[in-house]
Amino acid sequence: MTTVELSGKVALITGASRGIGYGIAEALLARGDRVCITGRNEDALKAAVETLGADRVIGVAGKAHDEAHQAVAVERTLEAFGRVDHLVNNAGTNPVFGPIADLDLNVARKVFETNVVSALGFAQKTWHAWQKENGGAIVNITSVAGLSASPFIGAYGISKAAMDNLTLQLAHEYAPRVRVNSIAPAVVKTKFAQALYEGREEEAAAAYPLGRLGVPSDIGGAAAFLTSSQADWITGQTLVVDGGIFLKAGNG
Repeated sequence: MTTVELSGKVALITGASRGIGYGIAEALLARGDRVCITGRNEDALKAAVETLGADRVIGVAGKAHDEAHQAVAVERTLEAFGRVDHLVNNAGTNPVFGPIADLDLNVARKVFETNVVSALGFAQKTWHAWQKENGGAIVNITSVAGLSASPFIGAYGISKAAMDNLTLQLAHEYAPRVRVNSIAPAVVKTKFAQALYEGREEEAAAAYPLGRLGVPSDIGGAAAFLTSSQADWITGQTLVVDGGIFLKAGNG
């Protein structure tokens, strides 16, 4: 992939103190962007800002589903950098493992509040604050779990399917000023997904045609592409970044 320099652009990335969000921040910074990252843990967020480079990075701590936090994150980004061209909705949760037949509905509500409603909230606030008049791009980080039935992580998968549909709706409503796309990763080596491969990484990786699990930079590269000028004619799409696992499963 050709490196694209967009040194004047600014991105707001949610849930980015570690894992996939952090990898996306690294990729956008590498091409010259400035970024605001969010996360729940203030200490972890401060450490991430220092490591990424405090001269081009700010952090805003808070819970993704909190509307006040959403507003503050957008305001702080504008105050620090004067613009907010790109939004990456990466914040997510998966607090339950098991069949949805026994799922506590309050847990289901929490999953949807964090994974879906918060993404809509950030998209609304970024739109009204900057993108409606100035354009930009939104990338929603979803999951291959949203593309088929997902044993034991059904609530998470359903929420990610909803995010993919949110992508379609926003792409339709925000065009032509703003492009909106999703990235659907398979298992990426992060603390969030650790339970899916810990103690059996070699076995888990063997299921992938490309022979390994994903790493945050795999998703960072995809996000950098979708927010670049190289993707100017792409909107309303879900880019599957899965090491070929759907090929082996016969799902695509």
